[in-house]
Amino acid sequence: MAAFHHHNHHPHHHPSADLRRLFHRLTIASSLSILCFSLVYLLTGCCESELTENSEIKPPARDSGPPGLEANSSGKEWTATRRLPQALIIGVKKGGTRALLEFLRLHPDIRALGSEPHFFDRHYARGLDWYRSMMPKALDGQIVMEKTPRYFVTVETPARVHAMSQDVKLIVVVRDPVTRAISDYTQIISKTPDIPPFESLAFKNRTTGQIDSLWSPLWIGLYAQHMERWLAWFPRTQIHLVSGEKLISDPAGELGKVQDFLGLQRIVTDKHFYFNKTKGFPCLKKPEGSSKPHCLGKTKGRTHASIDPEVMQRLRDFYKPHNQRFYQMAGQDFGWQ
Repeated sequence: MAAFHHHNHHPHHHPSADLRRLFHRLTIASSLSILCFSLVYLLTGCCESELTENSEIKPPARDSGPPGLEANSSGKEWTATRRLPQALIIGVKKGGTRALLEFLRLHPDIRALGSEPHFFDRHYARGLDWYRSMMPKALDGQIVMEKTPRYFVTVETPARVHAMSQDVKLIVVVRDPVTRAISDYTQIISKTPDIPPFESLAFKNRTTGQIDSLWSPLWIGLYAQHMERWLAWFPRTQIHLVSGEKLISDPAGELGKVQDFLGLQRIVTDKHFYFNKTKGFPCLKKPEGSSKPHCLGKTKGRTHASIDPEVMQRLRDFYKPHNQRFYQMAGQDFGWQ
C-alpha cells in the first residue's frame, strides 16, 4: 500500500528531477566552455605578451618554407628571447652615436638597448650571461644591438668583442676630430664648470705650440691609431664607418648605407626626418611608440665653447697627417679641413 502510495505521487516529482538534470548538464557545459576559453586565451596571451614588448615588432619575413604556412609552425620564431648582440655601435664619443641609435630604432627588425652597458670596457668581469641579460628580447631574424662609444678607444676591447663573436658587425660614427674635441670639451664644462680653458689643456707647452695628444678630447680623435687595433681583430668589411657630418646633412642617405651593412631592408627613409633649424640637426617625425615628433634631448646640440682661431688652426695641422692615414684605412675621404 505504501509502495502503491509512493508510486502514485512519483509523477509530481519528475519535472523537478528533469530540471535538476538539465541544470547539471548546463553547469558542466558552461564549465567546459570556460575552461576551453581560458586555455585559448592563455595560449594566445603568451605570444601577445612576448610581442608587445616592442610595439614595432613584426614577425620576421621568412623566405624558406612552403607558402601558406604560418611562421609559428615550429613555434620558435614567435618567441622573443634575450641574445648577445649581433651589431655594436662602438664609437665615437660626440660623433652622433645617440642620433644614429635613435634613428635605427625606427626599424622593426632592430632591437637596441637604450642605455650604454659599457660591458667590454668597464663591466667585463661580470661575464657574458650578465651582458645577455641586459639585452632587449628579440624575435628570430631581428638584430640585437647596443652602443658604447668608449669601446672604439679602449685597448682591450677589440679582443674581448672578438671572443664573444667573430661575426659581429661594428659601426663607428666619425666626425671632424677638431669639432669633436670642442664638443667633448663643451660637455665637460657643462658637468665641471671650473675646468681650465680649452687652450691650456690642449697644449703641453703653449709657447712651443706642442699639443698634448694624451688629453682625452684630443686622443679620441686619433682615429687611425684606434682603427688599427680593431683591424688587427676584424676584417675591414665588418666595420662600417658613418660620417657624423652626413648624418646631419643627409640622415636618410647615411641610414640607407647602415641598413644595407646590417643586411636589412631600407625601411628608415627620408620620410622619417625633418630638419630642426633651432637645434641645427634632423629630428624624427614620428618616433617609436609615439605620435609626436621627437628631437634628441637638451644635452644634444649644445652651443660650442668659443676657441681661439689660432688654436683651431694648430689643431687642424696636428690632425692632418692622422686624418690622411685614417682616410687610407677607411678607403674614403671624409673631407675634414
